[in-house]
Amino acid sequence: MQSISVKVSPIELVSAVLNEKVTEKLNRSKLGEKMMLEENNKLLRSSTKKQVKEPEPQNVVVPKLEKEADVDDGKKKVSIFFGTQTGNAESFAKAFVEEAKVRYEKATFKVIDLDAYADDDDEYEEKLKKESLAFFFVATYGSGEPTDNAVRFYEWFTEGDKKGEWLKKLQYGVFGVGDRRYGHFNKVGIVVDGKLEEMGAKRLVPLGLGDDEQSIEDDFAAWKELVWPELDRLLRDKDDMSVATPYTAAVLEYRVVYHDKPDPSTEDQTYTNGHSVHDAQHPTRSNVAFKKELHTPQSDRSCTHLEFDISNTGLSYETGDQVGVYCENLSEVVDEAVRLVGLPPDTYFSIHADKEDGTPISGSTLPPPFPPCTLRNALARYADVLSSPRKTALLALAAHASDPSEADRLKFLASPAGKDEYAQWILASQRSLLEVMEAFPSAKPPLGVFFAAVARRIQPRYYSISSCPKVTPNRIHIACSLVYDKMPAGRIHKGLSSTWIKNATPLTESKDCSWAPIFVRTSNFRLPADPKVPIIMIGPGTGLAPFRGFLQERQTLKEAGTELGPSIFFFGCRNRNVDFIYEDELNNFLETGVLSELVVAFSREGAVKEYVQHKMGQKASEIWNLLSEGAYLYICGDPKCMAKDVHRALHTIVQEQGSLDSSKAELYLKNLQLSGRYLRVSRRVNSTKLKNC
Repeated sequence: MQSISVKVSPIELVSAVLNEKVTEKLNRSKLGEKMMLEENNKLLRSSTKKQVKEPEPQNVVVPKLEKEADVDDGKKKVSIFFGTQTGNAESFAKAFVEEAKVRYEKATFKVIDLDAYADDDDEYEEKLKKESLAFFFVATYGSGEPTDNAVRFYEWFTEGDKKGEWLKKLQYGVFGVGDRRYGHFNKVGIVVDGKLEEMGAKRLVPLGLGDDEQSIEDDFAAWKELVWPELDRLLRDKDDMSVATPYTAAVLEYRVVYHDKPDPSTEDQTYTNGHSVHDAQHPTRSNVAFKKELHTPQSDRSCTHLEFDISNTGLSYETGDQVGVYCENLSEVVDEAVRLVGLPPDTYFSIHADKEDGTPISGSTLPPPFPPCTLRNALARYADVLSSPRKTALLALAAHASDPSEADRLKFLASPAGKDEYAQWILASQRSLLEVMEAFPSAKPPLGVFFAAVARRIQPRYYSISSCPKVTPNRIHIACSLVYDKMPAGRIHKGLSSTWIKNATPLTESKDCSWAPIFVRTSNFRLPADPKVPIIMIGPGTGLAPFRGFLQERQTLKEAGTELGPSIFFFGCRNRNVDFIYEDELNNFLETGVLSELVVAFSREGAVKEYVQHKMGQKASEIWNLLSEGAYLYICGDPKCMAKDVHRALHTIVQEQGSLDSSKAELYLKNLQLSGRYLRVSRRVNSTKLKNC
């Protein structure tokens, strides 16, 4: 279709683009679901089970705005793409470019956000065809999902019509950012790497599998050593026999300006509600409206129900979405950090990524500066001082250690020779940045170095929203379990966000209530469009959260006279008298017919521990019948253990009830996933794991 230049208002443009994205995704998912249903029918061709009739896809045509074409200056060009959620993949991409620029002065390197690369599918294809040399740095998030800024590219690249070998001109490399402790390790990187080869592109180096469970920096360094010989061959002149100068990454540093402290009240304007779109970079301030403990007094643990007030914030949400929450470090943690940094807590300063003349500071890996504030507020709001430091942080500390022996020790831990000791002393022991700074007291980096190279930024914690906007349009509900653990090195770890939530002061208790910067992240965890379609929900503990929203929505539909399909919820907790959260609400959903059946596993009431997967085995025939009738299957839970156990239970149910062999049973479940009828959201989202708490 030919591009058309049109004049539209900003609101009309945003609406059209959003509608196009939603419609394209719906068309692909419906078409994919229809194909997967046909595949499963083949597997079960001897069965006479009912099938859900799928609506015909709808097509919406949205006019495109013309964009200026890239200028070809004849230089050798290398495109560096990144898909990132917390900034890791972007940091590796930019670090790669910084070193490549030193090695290959005659080439041009461009770092590209995958979401900003193209406005639509046609442009993705048009631009990618022109690429001749590219590297992809892509993170895998949640349950094997692409990051927010890579979703459009990933869906276009991996779904839809087969394009054949149309990328024969392209030579490429892929470095994946993942965590082996969770399911679908580096799935996005693996898929992108395979698809590129399938479409005719030539792989320059093996896929890099970065593992954040161990030292992902070592994985990155090893992958780079494979890349450089290939780029030497492609980017150096044939008569250039020079040896590349050994590269040492510069210690990153912001320019710091110290100020007289202004009115303290101005610091609370950091998070305002002036942005038209709220995301991880532009959260909005939201007050804590209500809070209550969900466990009974007999519990030795804690789980908090908390409600954010989103009236007058511009935020809205749909059932099944997630909320990102930025929390602050505890006062005791900030006190320790202030002591170790060695400057007065009321030091008021600003950080800048450019020089005084306005030119950028060398090195493009600096995170965006945060607003001017006191040192105490900077350490509370922005500095992740409880995570284990990476090797780049150790080198930055070494560069500013006045004791030579401490500097040497830090350098050793960051070196290839110190790999095993770094893995044991820091990673296995889960030593925090504060503990490392305590062990090397002579290391006193200036503020510009500390915030650029030593302390990573605090990342938002994601929670499944446990409410429905039709019931509470001005409030977002979440459920959060308190994290309180003793680390291998002896430190007591108090989860950053879970402790903040536990200690928050709601508006019901004080006008001076707690507040946090928040934003909503859209999820594909949605109820079927047809309310009559059966649903199977599985979620122990705080895995109940999104299903509470589901049931609230079904309740509004039922009250409006809509016919509901069958629903069954498998819930699990330790003891019905201790941690059976939202018990009264669940019973009410049962009594009103919103929920057809509630099956609860109590793991600490009997001599033998019983979990949701055991209860599923007892309901195997019922689950199989619902799946055969087109049921949607939802899981919310720990991806490391629970989700895997549930998947194994499902595999057994399909194999036995469907009379299939093991490979066909797994294919059946895979087809359910591809058709959008088997959806999983990680309880890692709900910050119950140490690394994300």
